[in-house]
Amino acid sequence: MARRAIAALSVALAASAALAADATPAPAGPRPFYLGADLSYVNELEDCGGAWREHGKPQDVFTLFHAHGANLVRVRLWNHATWTKYSNLDDVKKTIRRAHAAGMQVLLDFHYSDDWADGDHQVIPAAWATIGDPQALAQALYQFTYDTLMALDHDGLMPEQVQVGNETNGELLGQANWVKDKRPIDWQRNALLFNAGIRAVHDAGKAGQRMPRAMIHIAQPENLLPWFEAATKAGITGYDLIGISYYAKWSKYSLKGLGAVIKALRAAYSAEVVVVETAYPFTLEGADESPNLLGADSLIAGYPATPDGQLRYLVDLTQLVKDNDGSGVVYWEPAWISSTCHTRWGKGSNWENATFFNFRKKDELLPGIDFMQHAYR
Repeated sequence: MARRAIAALSVALAASAALAADATPAPAGPRPFYLGADLSYVNELEDCGGAWREHGKPQDVFTLFHAHGANLVRVRLWNHATWTKYSNLDDVKKTIRRAHAAGMQVLLDFHYSDDWADGDHQVIPAAWATIGDPQALAQALYQFTYDTLMALDHDGLMPEQVQVGNETNGELLGQANWVKDKRPIDWQRNALLFNAGIRAVHDAGKAGQRMPRAMIHIAQPENLLPWFEAATKAGITGYDLIGISYYAKWSKYSLKGLGAVIKALRAAYSAEVVVVETAYPFTLEGADESPNLLGADSLIAGYPATPDGQLRYLVDLTQLVKDNDGSGVVYWEPAWISSTCHTRWGKGSNWENATFFNFRKKDELLPGIDFMQHAYR
């Protein structure tokens, strides 16, 4: 582990007792292990005629995933996207209703943006862009989070978990040129915003029918310990879960390095740790004009781009998470099959070679899905 990571760990260990007092109590009984999938694209794909098959017969995706071991569905929410009619509140309600009906919990992923938010992009929603006062901005974030959750609760759809931001490596509610200008994070502002979101999650839980657990989500394991060192110093507190994105293509760390980070986080903080995004290709071929995001540069030695290689990667990753006291693995968009839907890069999908459905066989189910019902030690 790098010197910076070790230093971050020592600081984090000193702060763990204080953080523990602020976290929402974990569910009673044995600590749950989450096995699931982000199914945010499913409603849209169905509208485009997409179909997912098992033994040649079309299946309801939510029922199918639960039958193969999933206990959690993740779903994203944008503030006000004008370029799509999906991932808004109505679409999220539909997804949560389907997930709960199939017997699974839900992780709601607030992007706090009108578009994709990730490790390189944290762009403030247009409606908030002119709010210069950090206190007023924190109040806007709080109110949006609280009102959204109460609207869900009103319909009996309160999620069990809530992400306060998506891959928030940079400054939450940043500007479009934040990465380009290489501006340092204003941690006083960042803490104000994160704490407002976390507080909104817990306040909505107190007022509603279920208390959600709040998650902070950072992309790629090499960023976790330095980020939480700075967050702890800034006073970010009250989160219950730490989410990690791990893709070999975009990470400097091996699987072993990921395991070391999970173990260090668990030793330092009271929050549980979940690999909340990962994926692996079952082929390097594609089915449409939209370029696939995961190619040969996404492969790890010993795990070829085959159905078996995809499954073995996920089984080994999940065992590694368990071995290091982590609390789950969530696969990103395993149902994003090729269809007549359009992306910004063409018609189809940018992910069909990393789904659990074989486009060569009319989107027949692949064995990768069964990592969720493997007999782990």
